[in-house]
Amino acid sequence: MQTFNELLREAELAHGHLCAGQILGVRMAMLGCERLGIDDPKGADRKRLVTFIEIDRCATDAIAVVTGCRLGKRALKLRDWGKMAATFVDIGNDTHPGGRAIRIAALESSKARARELYPHIENKNQQQMTAYRELPDAELFSEQWVTVPLAAREMPGYKSSRITCAICGEGINYDREILRDGQTLCQGCANPASRYYQPL
Repeated sequence: MQTFNELLREAELAHGHLCAGQILGVRMAMLGCERLGIDDPKGADRKRLVTFIEIDRCATDAIAVVTGCRLGKRALKLRDWGKMAATFVDIGNDTHPGGRAIRIAALESSKARARELYPHIENKNQQQMTAYRELPDAELFSEQWVTVPLAAREMPGYKSSRITCAICGEGINYDREILRDGQTLCQGCANPASRYYQPL
């Protein structure tokens, strides 16, 4: 694995700036990989890891940089719970059978710890950035071994037939269609009120 400083620089470039969330994300992802025994997540071990993130903030970009997991590769999954947490799943490969997962969450107490350690730094972000570089993992994160059932359709590399929605005519991938009254529908047409967009 690359060094912390190398990964932090990559995260800063990918995100556009460096902040406390970036530092937490890099450290969280490094810890997750370490606990799973994944030494080269962007190289030799790149097909072993799926990561679930629970927030769409700065740490997410940093986690993607460290792990090599991307939405487009179907290896990064967003469960938007608004929590600074991620679950790292070792799905394994031929030489490393998988099935292990660890959920790591940032401790709220780390913010207070940053204030205790660096009261002379007035800027809260700078205060946290300094502390998050130095605090031991146990003062930054909680860790919990978990299981994550992954259906075949959630796996990277999964292929399925493309289905057409009977109402809008758009294609649907990865078994995301809904059958209703004998029709194959996309999620938006099946549940118009739940769409994230509304047609004008």
